[in-house]
Amino acid sequence: MKYHQINSQLFIKNRKNFASNMKPNSLAVFNSNDIYPISADSTMPFEQHRDILYLSGVDQEESVLVLFPDCPNEKHREILFVRETNDHIAVWEGAKLTKEAAFKTSGIKTVYWLQDLEKVIFELSTYCDTFYINTNEHYRANIETETREDRFTKWLLAKYPAHSVAKSSPIMHGLRAVKDQIELDLMQNACDITEKGFRRILDFVKPGVWEHEIEAELIHEFVRNRSKGFAYSPIIASGNSANVLHYMENNRECKSGDLILLDTAAEYANYKSDLTRTIPVSGKFSDRQKAVYNAVNHVKKEATKLLVPGTLWKEYHVEVGHLMTSELLNLGLLDKADVQNEDKDWPAYKKYFMHGTSHHIGLDTHDYGLLHLPMEANMVFTVEPGIYIPGEGFGIRLEDDVVIQEKGAPFNLMGNIPIEADEIEDLMQG
Repeated sequence: MKYHQINSQLFIKNRKNFASNMKPNSLAVFNSNDIYPISADSTMPFEQHRDILYLSGVDQEESVLVLFPDCPNEKHREILFVRETNDHIAVWEGAKLTKEAAFKTSGIKTVYWLQDLEKVIFELSTYCDTFYINTNEHYRANIETETREDRFTKWLLAKYPAHSVAKSSPIMHGLRAVKDQIELDLMQNACDITEKGFRRILDFVKPGVWEHEIEAELIHEFVRNRSKGFAYSPIIASGNSANVLHYMENNRECKSGDLILLDTAAEYANYKSDLTRTIPVSGKFSDRQKAVYNAVNHVKKEATKLLVPGTLWKEYHVEVGHLMTSELLNLGLLDKADVQNEDKDWPAYKKYFMHGTSHHIGLDTHDYGLLHLPMEANMVFTVEPGIYIPGEGFGIRLEDDVVIQEKGAPFNLMGNIPIEADEIEDLMQG
């Protein structure tokens, strides 16, 4: 891993919080992800399952965490299983966690080799009444691949059919949505790396550069600052490509007079940032482009003010819709008849702003969170309004990551990243 080791106190606290939400006499199991194959002997780069990472800090395949807070054997209330390492593995794959290193990373005193998992689970099953299984219940999830967690759940339920079953997911959604200060510091680091990348390309972009060249400049800056790279697949969309919300080809030449929508950000220690900026290829906005840009920026600023404790997700998006409708009327993109005759299930503003304004962010770009509950302090949200006008050949989206505060306005983790149109022009022309 490129990042500095995270303070194990974070994971100790996270486990304590999870255990306090478990039913009496219950046991929870969390598995690492697989290393996914491509073909032949090729594999995807390893990405750890965020839940076991959140609870243990272990960023390694073939790892399992077991929590059993009511276990009569105090030694087995927290157990970490890791793949047994040896000199041969160290030569071919690099060093893996020893038992001592696993303890230092996680703060878990009882560490066993993975080969002992079934034997230990059998012993613990005689004491517990309920198994917590970890299923993916994110509201955006649409997964076809059977995961290591899925396979383990199948085995566990077949092996122990007399036990009750509970879900870890609701607990994890509640806990992961509210960030610890250590997590906020890691996210700030990711945002600071993103800032470095963005400032680099303000000096680089000019007519004739290609979208993939911009991508290369960003990945260079991210990796040299200890990031694994992009927090998500980068969108570098010039001209009309900005009107494709998930454009990822990044293969067009950037031409004078066009805008480039850049939805690109770095991760750090598996924590994500999520930035969008829209900049002029030639270093200067046209009057029309600047008017639309300032409208989007105004909606973003006003939407950010709404992110306070107690705000309800559904009501927030309705209010942002009103803000956007007002700006679209001012720009002449909507008229009063459009608004009066709109479908309440798909308001008139959706013609030009068809996606949501905010989502939770953290270990996942679209992080865990229970959307029916009021917002709380230390939740982190993106704010990302946009206006997309295919008929005029450009689209504009602006996005920052903000932390809800107990009192007052949210704190912008991206407050140092240029966003005002005039500042963007000055930096590009400077």
